[in-house]
Amino acid sequence: MRIYLVQHALALDEAQDPKRGVSTQGCEDVVRTAGFLSLFVQPQPKFVFHSGKLRAKQTAEMFAEAWHLKGETMQADDLSPNADAQVWAAKLNAMSDDVLIVGHLPHLPRLASLLLCKYMDKQPIRFQNAGVVCLEKTDDAWQCIFHINPNMYYREGDNAA
Repeated sequence: MRIYLVQHALALDEAQDPKRGVSTQGCEDVVRTAGFLSLFVQPQPKFVFHSGKLRAKQTAEMFAEAWHLKGETMQADDLSPNADAQVWAAKLNAMSDDVLIVGHLPHLPRLASLLLCKYMDKQPIRFQNAGVVCLEKTDDAWQCIFHINPNMYYREGDNAA
C-alpha cells in the first residue's frame, strides 16, 4: 500500500481571496510536480481525500486530473491543520488501498512522523506546497519511497514559492 501525502498548493493571500483558493503559482507547481512524477511512476490511488478547505480541494482535484484518476475527490474529517494525526495514522494502518491525502501543516508532518517514527514530534520530512511524499507500508512498517517538491524545478534565485 502506498500513500501520497500532499501539502496543498500555494494559496492566494486572504486579502486577495478570503477563501484562499490556489494561486497561479500554486497551479503551475501542481502541474509540474504531477507531470514530473507521471514520467516515472503513474500513481493510481483508489481514494483521494482532502480537508475541505478550498486550497486543499482544488489541489486534490488538480492531482486527480493530472494522474487521470477515475474516482472522485472526497472531503474527509480530521485533515484540518490542527487535527489529531493519530486518527489518520490509525485509518491508514488499517487500509490496504493506495490513497492520496491533500492537507496542511502541521497535520501532515505529524502524520508522517507517526507513521515513520511512531512519534508525532520527530518530523523526518519537510513538507512544501504542492510537494508529494510517498510512503509505502510493508508488513507493519512504513518507509518513505520518494519526496518531490516544486522547488526542484526552479533555479536558485527564481521567484517561485
